[in-house]
Amino acid sequence: MTKKELADAVYNVHGGLSRKEAADVIDAVLGKVKDSLFDGEKVQITKFGVFEIQKKLERRGVNPLTGEIIDIPAHRAIVFRPSSHLKSAMNHEQQ
Repeated sequence: MTKKELADAVYNVHGGLSRKEAADVIDAVLGKVKDSLFDGEKVQITKFGVFEIQKKLERRGVNPLTGEIIDIPAHRAIVFRPSSHLKSAMNHEQQ
């Protein structure tokens, strides 16, 4: 799903917004999520999940193409943990 598709979904659900206003809402929400993550905050969306930045330590890895052992530097990564509600809904849909 793209940002445009999200904006179209907001537009279709909320009849009082123009397409541009719906796109602006999506931009505002995503901007706030990004700013919160960069400020070191967790972003928790009820019944969906939690986004947060985790520090990854330096480690050794293997290049899958060459088999060469490489050092992977320490870095930060954005991680997502789905809520139990989302996991349950996903597993229920597959049955």
